[in-house]
Amino acid sequence: MVKRNNAANSDFLASGSYEEKVAEIEQIITRIEKGELQLADVFAQFATAVEYLRQCENFLQQRQQQVDLLIETLQDES
Repeated sequence: MVKRNNAANSDFLASGSYEEKVAEIEQIITRIEKGELQLADVFAQFATAVEYLRQCENFLQQRQQQVDLLIETLQDES
């Protein structure tokens, strides 16, 4: 059975696509590695990156569940 969290999924999609989130995470990492941020900003940006990673992981888990359900459905039809 597919567990759906439509509110979280809608929030994720409303705030940008998966690819956009990954790009933002990469930009944060680059800024941190280059030392472009003040220490307080490093912590804030790190927290943002962690939240984006959590959102991406949830998004991927939901898509994996959908794929698993589709595969199961196809196997049942065979």
